[in-house]
Amino acid sequence: MPDGDKGAGRDRPAARGPALRANDPENTRRNILDIASREFAEKGFTGARVDEIAARTETSKRMIYYYFGDKEGLFVAVLEEAYKSIRAREAELKLDHLSPEDAIRALVGFTFDFQNDNEQFVRIVMTENIHYGAHLGSSRILQDLNVSVIDTIRSIYSRGVAEGVFRPGIDEIDLHQTISALCIFNVSNRYTFSRIFKRDLTDPEVRARRRASVIETVVRSLKA
Repeated sequence: MPDGDKGAGRDRPAARGPALRANDPENTRRNILDIASREFAEKGFTGARVDEIAARTETSKRMIYYYFGDKEGLFVAVLEEAYKSIRAREAELKLDHLSPEDAIRALVGFTFDFQNDNEQFVRIVMTENIHYGAHLGSSRILQDLNVSVIDTIRSIYSRGVAEGVFRPGIDEIDLHQTISALCIFNVSNRYTFSRIFKRDLTDPEVRARRRASVIETVVRSLKA
C-alpha cells in the first residue's frame, strides 16, 4: 500500500523489542513520533516510508495510521513536535528580569545552541521548505506555536527602545528572521561549508567563536 494512503492494509510484523501496552496510547504515540522524526530528518518527506518507520517502532503500521491518519498527518505531527520543543525551551529562559541587551544576547545564544545541538530539528524544517511549506497550513497548532517567540522579541525590543538602548524602526519579525538565519546556517550548511573552506563547524572552538560573532552581530544591529 502506498505511504500516502489511509487506513487499511496489512500490518507490519510486531516491532523488535518489547511491545508497548495497548492501553498506553501516549507512550505509543511518543515512540512513533521519535522514530518518525529521525526517519524524516534522515530521508526527507519523500524518501521516508511508513513501512520502515513501523519496523523501527514498538508498534504496527496499522497503529501509525490509527494515530496520524496517513504519512502526511504523521509528518505534520513531527513538525508540531519539532516546533514545540524549541518554543518550550524558549519559554524557560525567563528573560524579563534581564536588561534588554542581556535578554537579546541570551535569546540569540539559546537559539544558536538549540539549533547546533539539534541537527534533526533543522533538517525537518529544511524538509518542509523543500516542500514549499505545504504541510504547515494544515496545522493550527503550528500557526499558534510561533506567536510566542515574536511576542518575546517584541517585549525585549520595546524595552530596549524605551530605555534608549536600541534604535527604533526595527520590525520584530525581521529581527526574528535575522536571528534564525544567522543561527541556522551553522547547521544547514555545516557539511558543504566545512569541506569548501576546510573549517570544521562542529569543532568546539570554531563553534564558540561563531556563536559569539552571531550574538555580537545581532546586538550591534540593534544599538541606538
